[in-house]
Amino acid sequence: MKTKNFLVSGIVGGIVDFLLGWLFYGIIFKNVFPQPEESETTMLFIFLGCLTFGLFVAYIYTKWAQIATAATGAKAGAIIGLFIGLFYNFFNLAMIPGAEIQLAALDVGISIVMTTIIGAVVGAINGKLGE
Repeated sequence: MKTKNFLVSGIVGGIVDFLLGWLFYGIIFKNVFPQPEESETTMLFIFLGCLTFGLFVAYIYTKWAQIATAATGAKAGAIIGLFIGLFYNFFNLAMIPGAEIQLAALDVGISIVMTTIIGAVVGAINGKLGE
């Protein structure tokens, strides 16, 4: 694994995740999903979560899968997004009172779209930096 590829693509992937989350959850579906109380701490932890996810995708792509194109990154990202979305939402449906199946299904779809884009970006950066 090239550490430079992992760090650069992971950090950029995390930033893309943060911006896509803001677009989907903070603008497009703002009235559909519950909004957290806005504070510097909340935004910090959201950013750290996004950064962690970007590094997670980059680790898979650089360490295990050697993904270095946007197309392959997008395909792998869609699959990762599907499983992460299902994992997260099945637990939410089981544990959170009032959780709705329709909202969970929408969230899985958003997860697939976001992770497809994140995966494409991470893959493209890995390709630009060289495997």
